[in-house]
Amino acid sequence: MTETVIAGGGIGGLAAAVAVAAAGHRVTVLERREEFAELGAGIQLGPNAFHALDRLGVGDAVRDRAVFIDELRFMDGTTGERVTAMPLTGAYRERFGNPYAVVHRGDLYQPLLDACRAHEGIRLLGGHRVVGYAQDGGPATAVTDDGGRFTGDVLIGADGIRSAVREQLLGDGEPRVSGHTIYRSVIPMDRVPPELRWNTVTLWAGPKWHFVHYPIGGGAFLNLAATRDDGAAEAVAGVPAERAHVLGEFPDLGATARALLELGEEWRRWVLCDRDPVDTWTDGRVALLGDAAHPMLQYAAQGACTALEDAVVLGGLLGGAGAADPAGALLRYAALRRGRTARAQLVAREMGRQLYHPAGDAAKARNERLAGYGTEGLYDAVAWLHGSRTFTGAG
Repeated sequence: MTETVIAGGGIGGLAAAVAVAAAGHRVTVLERREEFAELGAGIQLGPNAFHALDRLGVGDAVRDRAVFIDELRFMDGTTGERVTAMPLTGAYRERFGNPYAVVHRGDLYQPLLDACRAHEGIRLLGGHRVVGYAQDGGPATAVTDDGGRFTGDVLIGADGIRSAVREQLLGDGEPRVSGHTIYRSVIPMDRVPPELRWNTVTLWAGPKWHFVHYPIGGGAFLNLAATRDDGAAEAVAGVPAERAHVLGEFPDLGATARALLELGEEWRRWVLCDRDPVDTWTDGRVALLGDAAHPMLQYAAQGACTALEDAVVLGGLLGGAGAADPAGALLRYAALRRGRTARAQLVAREMGRQLYHPAGDAAKARNERLAGYGTEGLYDAVAWLHGSRTFTGAG
């Protein structure tokens, strides 16, 4: 039986483990933290994510934990004007074959973790930080910070935006710092005025800032995420932020959005980072996946979705004939995935620049442009991303 080693036990790593084990491989997942757990707050899942989750066998488990929202709503953050909205119920689900949902990151992670624990061919090892790899024309070996060595026919680097596997494979240094700071808070829904408990993902766009909120935890909590284009030059992750500081960063926010922002407590901040798309994802029997391969800004809400897609494609290619030629299977995987993920990376950047942060006349022009799309026009605009069932951009 073929052995696969996966560096990283996040969403992408666990999804890859499930997919590759289903293809007949034994799998060892090496996670740097002692415990397998997912940190963070809310996450959005498009129909393409559910297509992948269904193929991984965990779609229903995630649906049981998800909130199925009615629309994506775009608001002018300073005037309070409703610019446009994309309905996500009947016609949307019929066209794209699955719902659009929001979940706490843990509510996506846990079903994947449960699936790994239930599979006798998957071994989960915490407290093993992968720092590099070795190979010599044959199997690939993950090397950990304590000198441990784990050898497999294939090594998958799913170890995040600062991937050690990527650094050895590509040597392209630190991620690109976007200059955008995001502040996040999760609050109980019973603290939200009833008239503001919208079953939507709502985005308020302003000059060099935007504010997003939506329900998670089965509707028991409201996820708040406020982003400022402040030129931040140093990458930070999950650092506590004073409530007064957060409120002071968004002085032009309209009354309704301001009322929601003021509900936030125990804020934490991140400086958003990504990388440029690259053509090289593989080195012999080593390949990258998820944020290690194509880290993207959050603005297209596709980071986790595309990692799930990666996992499904990888598992499909490593089964059958792929097991006899793992290096070739990895090359085919990269060739199938890199065009679609590169487009998602670049679209996410441009959404931040052109849609979320314009000011003055540029903001007015944006509002007019978005309002002119209509429902079908909005569906057409996202079809390449939300509607994919092949995960290669072919629809």
